[in-house]
Amino acid sequence: MIELRDLGVAIDGRMLLRDVNARVEPGEFVAVLGPNGVGKTTLLRAIAGVRPHAAGSIIVGGEAVDRLRPAQRARRMAFVTSDDALTDALTVVDVVGIARFAHHRWWEWSSTPQDEAAIEGALRAVRMEAYRERLFSTLSSGERQRVWIAMGLAQETPVLMLDEPTSHLDVRVAHKILALLREVARRGHTVLCVLHDLNEAAAYADRLMLLGCDRLLAFDRPNAVLAGDAIEEAYGIEMERVRLPDGRLRVFARDAIL
Repeated sequence: MIELRDLGVAIDGRMLLRDVNARVEPGEFVAVLGPNGVGKTTLLRAIAGVRPHAAGSIIVGGEAVDRLRPAQRARRMAFVTSDDALTDALTVVDVVGIARFAHHRWWEWSSTPQDEAAIEGALRAVRMEAYRERLFSTLSSGERQRVWIAMGLAQETPVLMLDEPTSHLDVRVAHKILALLREVARRGHTVLCVLHDLNEAAAYADRLMLLGCDRLLAFDRPNAVLAGDAIEEAYGIEMERVRLPDGRLRVFARDAIL
């Protein structure tokens, strides 16, 4: 469980978000949404403990994040962000194996049977076991995203956070990645994911966390968020709602459908 209590996050002395209160339940898939520059990635970094927060508190598993040692945080949360420059020369299995350092003391460099089992299990979960010896640099964008997710799974944490895992992917591959994350959440992981496409997020996430105007504008089920006025407030553009036959809502910028 993740609790945000009166949380404030800042960058370069400028407050991005103030007085954020939210609770993410175990096994939930939450999509973090909002316009560029609103603080989505900064919020995830603060939750992961890699960026200090400016006010309030972040509680993960009953303990304040800023009171946890780095090794303790690494066993509770995996924060996955693409950095191809550091991994292009490695094989897929080597990239995924990086996650296992969270389970070793600094002087322990040899892999263990537990490490091997975690790595193989993560590759199976993302259906990339046949690619284990491929160079990471030879993979497509969608395949690379699967490897990043496998890296997060191999860390064996209850919380998996991802920063824009569908960026630069075509629609088909993006939906495959989101379906994979939906499956990860069903297995009991808490998934927080920064996304840009409102409709993709609504199709897969349990709840949408909408940021804008330096605060949390909405945190609710997809239909409730898409039906409310917070969407227009966040993005500053009028939206058109379309209800699908199964009752789900989808939104489109009004100018885009004229």
